[in-house]
Amino acid sequence: MAERVEQQAERQTELERIAGWFDRRTGLSGTVRSAMRKVFPDHWSFLLGEVALFAFVILLATGTFLTLFYTPDARTVTYEGPYTTLQGDTMSAAYASVMRLSFQVQAGLLVRQIHHWAALLFIGAIAAHLARIFFTGAFRRPRELNYLIGIGLLTMALGEGITGYSLPDDLLSGTGLRIVDSVMLSIPFVGPWLSSLLMGGPFPSEYILSRLFVVHVMLLPGVLVGGVTVHLALLWFQKHTQFRGHGAREDNVVGLSFFPGQTFRSLGLFFLTAAVIVLVAGLIQINPVWLYGPYVPYEAAVPAQPDWYVGWLEGLVRLGLPIEPTILGVTIPSPFVPGIVIPGALFTALAVWPFVEARLTHDHAEHHLLDPLWKTPIRTATGAAGVVLFLVLTLAGGNDVLAVMLNTPVETLTAIFRVLVVVAPVVTWLLVYRMARDTRAAHERQEHEGEPPEPPAVVLVRTPDGGFRDMEAGR
Repeated sequence: MAERVEQQAERQTELERIAGWFDRRTGLSGTVRSAMRKVFPDHWSFLLGEVALFAFVILLATGTFLTLFYTPDARTVTYEGPYTTLQGDTMSAAYASVMRLSFQVQAGLLVRQIHHWAALLFIGAIAAHLARIFFTGAFRRPRELNYLIGIGLLTMALGEGITGYSLPDDLLSGTGLRIVDSVMLSIPFVGPWLSSLLMGGPFPSEYILSRLFVVHVMLLPGVLVGGVTVHLALLWFQKHTQFRGHGAREDNVVGLSFFPGQTFRSLGLFFLTAAVIVLVAGLIQINPVWLYGPYVPYEAAVPAQPDWYVGWLEGLVRLGLPIEPTILGVTIPSPFVPGIVIPGALFTALAVWPFVEARLTHDHAEHHLLDPLWKTPIRTATGAAGVVLFLVLTLAGGNDVLAVMLNTPVETLTAIFRVLVVVAPVVTWLLVYRMARDTRAAHERQEHEGEPPEPPAVVLVRTPDGGFRDMEAGR
């Protein structure tokens, strides 16, 4: 027993000697100790960003596996795989590789579904994280730059989802890609050039899949990795925001230290996120490309429903009016306004909101405490109206599916959604604004009533003997 203790002491001494040698040459001990003591706020909503990060890690891992078996080639081949329904049919080499991955590669279908569900969670977690930041005012000084980076990451994630959704070259994804090409072509002057650059020529081109593959596997992931790195670096070096109460002040952070509290909580959340994604992927089927069949340019998948994160864009295009004005001799195609102008305006408004709010409220101070929803009625009402707009547009993007379910003509549902897309956000804004304003007034009254009463005024008058007496007290 004594020998074992002595050996452990020797090993500990050797490790301390190695650590000392390393620290004398790097000087990292102080930095590491400071990092270990960094405090993170203890609230569940701050974990939404971590869920997005963990889903992105899973996407990178599963995407690497899928890349080993996917063939980004539009050349025609004859299918001879085990799926008897399509045996002998001609299809692109890309679609055939996805069929092989789904039916012949061990765990291939499971990894495909993990990748797809992780993509849905990735974009959903980013959107929820952005909503929390917007509603609570976490974008205010000094975090405007990180807020803009977050919006850029959301935009890149949407592009990553659209390009990945199109790679299998099945009938459903091909139909969606044709819509994307039509929207690009509607851009005045530069539209045909952009379409040719991305598609490799007139749609459908034999170079489409190879170019989408490069964008999906190399370009956008590289931008996302760089953006996430900068986003996390700014988050680390800037002071954390936190909710009010429980001792939280503008000059402190109340919560868990990075090690061991936050570290083990994050590790637990990572494994929980991965477990849930794998469980859902193993039990719930998604994107069964063998049911849609290979893409044929003169056919369309009906009723068709895209992934949820582009449903609102689909809804905008479906609700667009068949109007093509001619301005200065240039005809503006009908998909341009709903497909390009309105999404661009919405994202621009979201990006400039911190600066507009600071200018209108004349509030340019640093803020580290988050606002409750009732404290900023205009911001809360605007965010709620934006959420309702997103929901209405998403439902409109599935008007053909709803028409089948409700046994209602598509034209009728389209007319209803064109009214709702204007009325519903306006009504929501007015109702939420009124509720938030009334709640704020109630809180202000409570705070005012809770203050100690002011002391009564003291009125002093001079007495005949040269002194003073208090008129209110009668002396």
